[in-house]
Amino acid sequence: MRPVFREALEKLADGGRPGREEVLALLEADPGEEEESLFRAADAVRRRVVGDEVHLRGVIEFSNHCRRHCLYCGIRADNRRLERYRMQPAEIVAAARRGVELGYKTIVLQSGEDPWYTRETLAEIIRSIKEWGVAVTLCVGERPREDYACWREAGADRYLLKHETANPRLYARLHPGMHLADRLNHLRWLKELGYQVGAGNIVGLPGQTLADLADDLLLLRDLRVEMAGIGPFIPHPDTPLGQYPPGSVSLTLRVLAVARLLLPWCHLPATTALATLNPEARRLALLRGANVVMPNLTPARYRRNYEIYPNKICLDEDPGHCRLCLHQLVSGLGRRLAAGPGHGLLSGRPDTGPA
Repeated sequence: MRPVFREALEKLADGGRPGREEVLALLEADPGEEEESLFRAADAVRRRVVGDEVHLRGVIEFSNHCRRHCLYCGIRADNRRLERYRMQPAEIVAAARRGVELGYKTIVLQSGEDPWYTRETLAEIIRSIKEWGVAVTLCVGERPREDYACWREAGADRYLLKHETANPRLYARLHPGMHLADRLNHLRWLKELGYQVGAGNIVGLPGQTLADLADDLLLLRDLRVEMAGIGPFIPHPDTPLGQYPPGSVSLTLRVLAVARLLLPWCHLPATTALATLNPEARRLALLRGANVVMPNLTPARYRRNYEIYPNKICLDEDPGHCRLCLHQLVSGLGRRLAAGPGHGLLSGRPDTGPA
């Protein structure tokens, strides 16, 4: 084991505040002893800080319309091959009710950046879902601050707005007409309004370096996010990046493990993208620091067309069967499904009872 790796790992495992070079040393972990030491340390910190519970957060992908042109995303506005859909508010609420009946304590409302859903339309949906005493997470992109404030007042608890990459030049190249500074400003608004804020990054983007990934992790730490979605790049054939190779599963798992050490309080999902590249990766992620899984509650007739990337897992799986599979996965690891809504440790909110 390299001394620089050992020193960096010991520093993080003891709660120290590392710099970029130390984060890089961990991301460069060699297969074998170094990787296994990193993964054991991440799992130990996960167990000590957030415990053995795994939180299930049911996702409803309610619209695949998007006004953005992100080069890696299959629902980008320029993709003319995609069959577009929008769920009606009553359909969204009905899908959320199904999740509540299955015992999910958090409902995630996710879409492309679709202004068809007005501020008040989404507020009414949030209010309806909150009547069932669950937490509501929004993931609908960049909207005016007034929209965020309205939805917070309506009862939304959390907001996920992934930063994708902390490299401003790479961000601008991958997101035509967008700027990293604007994305970070929106994240600050959300924190000011009292949301439990999530961000996150993509691993393996064309042009990305290990130093960029270290900066991603340090940005997440500095933002003190309460959830970090970290998944691999998966090329979509109908995008400008369709011919590039996918991100590495092993590197993504290392990034996830380092994230657990840097952000011990944070909720870290075992992402669907990871499981799409490797059927075992969801289980492996739960052994390397993850404590969240996000099953799909989108009605079957829409699910295939929310194609951010191709070949997503569980497209034809019934939500009830999915929950049974996840229970078996979690119990097989000697862990248990969470009974509460899974509020972030930084929020100061109780994790039992109505959200």
